[in-house]
Amino acid sequence: MFAITEGTRRIGGIKIPTYKREVVSANILEVEAGTNGYQGGDGGHGSRTYFRIIDLASTEMDVHVTRDKFGSEGFEVTLGGDCELETIITALKFITKVLEDGAKEVHD
Repeated sequence: MFAITEGTRRIGGIKIPTYKREVVSANILEVEAGTNGYQGGDGGHGSRTYFRIIDLASTEMDVHVTRDKFGSEGFEVTLGGDCELETIITALKFITKVLEDGAKEVHD
């Protein structure tokens, strides 16, 4: 079993609940995610979603911010190794679970 830590983050001036855990194999990732759920519209209505993945040990990982000619941004992640494949799958499943659970609560 693994420990999940509850916390909060302030995103765009709005406090949201987050959940964090470690994913351990030959490498170690720390993953944190949270949302305050649906708020009835775009970002101006207050909905915030957050996630991060941190290398704690031995992860062959590279992240790049991408921009197109119009200034739209995105990011790409590359990983090397079998354990990195295993741990990123687990990390993404955790992120998905946290966000799906948080999205079920509609705040007025």
